[in-house]
Amino acid sequence: MTATPIPRTLAMTLYGDLDISTIDQLPAGRKPIITRHMRDAQRIQLFSLIEKEIEKGRQVYIVYPLIEESATMDYKDLMDGYESIARRFPQLYLSICHGKMKSADKDYEMKRFTKGETHIMIATTVIEVGVNVPNASVMVIESAERFGLSQLHQLRGRVGRGGEQSYCLLVTGMKLTSEAKTRMQTLVESNDGFRIAETDLKLRGPGDLMGTQQSGALDLIISDLSTDGDILNLARNAATDLLKMDPFLRAPENQILKNHIASFNKSAVNWSKIS
Repeated sequence: MTATPIPRTLAMTLYGDLDISTIDQLPAGRKPIITRHMRDAQRIQLFSLIEKEIEKGRQVYIVYPLIEESATMDYKDLMDGYESIARRFPQLYLSICHGKMKSADKDYEMKRFTKGETHIMIATTVIEVGVNVPNASVMVIESAERFGLSQLHQLRGRVGRGGEQSYCLLVTGMKLTSEAKTRMQTLVESNDGFRIAETDLKLRGPGDLMGTQQSGALDLIISDLSTDGDILNLARNAATDLLKMDPFLRAPENQILKNHIASFNKSAVNWSKIS
């Protein structure tokens, strides 16, 4: 069971004997999260929204991809961001949380934020899962182009847990790859985890169905998992019906198929072992 289907999981359902149950409605009283793509130059609007929400008594997450400045990656970092936010909002109380902190320190900062003692949580993706603060209404993701679709969707899910309108602000630079633009556009247009997973599948590939690689091209000769879902489902159902009628393929009309299967060598992939 998953709240955010990943491409490998989605691809496996096309091959395995799995039924999908989808919860596609929000819990009662919750509103869809409004997602906006903003550029670095739009920080006046960004800070204005943060101020308005905090004036209403709400709280804010600001997530960074890096803890400290990197010489090799041109992304926003948490330490510099913390100083900038402290200068911009000197009247507010801030929490900070990242992976290099001791567990006790992280727990202390999270408890302060959960209790409403701080207004803004400045963090890395350590807050991606397991954090529930219904009063938080704004998720700001800095250098959003650095994150994949599933991770962005997971981070967005930290807000919108109360009855108030919530916002997710994807902040990027001006220069984006076509793939990054697709990711931003997908999140702005949809809160549907399955649609997002399907787009992620098209962008990243399904990975190794029998291994651990969760992205990349799959070496199939006549099929594309990102576009051929309907026909693959028909083929699976046809195979299931055939095996119900003739499980040992003894019927004359099934001999060609039986001989073909028998011709597989021992190194052929055994799809039945997928679990």
